[in-house]
Amino acid sequence: MIYALILLLMTVTLLAIRVNLVVVLLLVGSFIHIVWGEGELLYIIEDMWIALDKEVLLSIPLFLICGAVMGRGAIAARLIEIMSALTAPLPGGLAIATVMTCAVFAAISGSSAVTLIAVGSIAYPALLQQGYDKKFSLGALASSGTLGVIIPPSIPMILYGIATETSIIDLFTAGILPGLLLMGLIATYALFRNIKMPRQAFSFSRLGAALRSGIWSMLMPVILLGGIYSGYFSPTESAAVALAYAIIIEVLVHRELGLSDLKFIATDTSTMMGIIFPVLAIALSVNILLTTHQAPAMLADWVGGFIDSKVTFLLAVNILLLIVGCVMDMVSAILILAPILLALGRNYGIDPVHLGIIMTVNLEIGLLTPPVGINLIVAMTAFRENFGLITRAVIPYILMMIIGLLIISFVPELSLSLL
Repeated sequence: MIYALILLLMTVTLLAIRVNLVVVLLLVGSFIHIVWGEGELLYIIEDMWIALDKEVLLSIPLFLICGAVMGRGAIAARLIEIMSALTAPLPGGLAIATVMTCAVFAAISGSSAVTLIAVGSIAYPALLQQGYDKKFSLGALASSGTLGVIIPPSIPMILYGIATETSIIDLFTAGILPGLLLMGLIATYALFRNIKMPRQAFSFSRLGAALRSGIWSMLMPVILLGGIYSGYFSPTESAAVALAYAIIIEVLVHRELGLSDLKFIATDTSTMMGIIFPVLAIALSVNILLTTHQAPAMLADWVGGFIDSKVTFLLAVNILLLIVGCVMDMVSAILILAPILLALGRNYGIDPVHLGIIMTVNLEIGLLTPPVGINLIVAMTAFRENFGLITRAVIPYILMMIIGLLIISFVPELSLSLL
């Protein structure tokens, strides 16, 4: 017990003084190996190698590069034009088109930040030009960008699948309806919030021109998701296919990118992976040791003495994850908490796939909550607006997403009916 208290105090202190997360995890992992392991630090290196020796991890850099290629190319602009042509007769048509474009773009890139930057850089000036309120526009884009983590393919779902040994394809499938629910809630708010905005007549000629220009962009999610769900592609293969398709379309068809752009994109993504993979390796190595010593199972038995119902457990998990989302990045939260919550959830009959969707949606909301809300920081940088303004702008959308979270948590069929 004394060692556990020392570990907890050390972790909290290091995080409080803002020590680099990789250093914190490495120190925590070393402490656990020395105290509860075999006493050999060499084993942590061995466990890190085992943790990273997974083919599916290749899909993460591939999806990130694919998203960056589309973000610098013309795919986002063409998707927005198609959606705008479809939603022109509705109040707030451009805002709804932006939400839908984020959903479609998310179904290709798998990343929230990439979705926000790619769609937002085009949609934000257009929304302001058409007279939409600045605060509304910032909130709509920041919140719609979060759809990139729940609509498959999703990098956080891949990480959850790796950390808990849950089928990634099942997680992708389970994310479809919850993703559409959240998209519908955000789009509905956009409609009623802009009910007095001028509408445009529906034009078949405009839609036809948009489809001719953007047909290759629209085919991408069809090919990608169709290949995954039909069994032709594994998640890793689908990422490779998506990247190859994006490069061909942007370089040879749209001709928006050159070889120099691809070099910059590859270098930029490598830098990002240099941040993600050390965290991944250390966290998974600690998970291996804790699982070997049955720590999650012992914790599950202990928690069972305080929480006696599934409803109470789900409420506690949601509150915990909403708090965690405010102070911890999504990658770290999933790698550290997912195996523990999975062991606890099994005691209450919660499906591992359903728990993965609940966790993803909670941490999706965390992207919009300060001080660590990544989408707030990305929006502040991309749109050059005040952090406080963006934070206030997302409040209505957070409320919409919490309503969606409660539905997803207590109606498991929404996540599991397509499996």
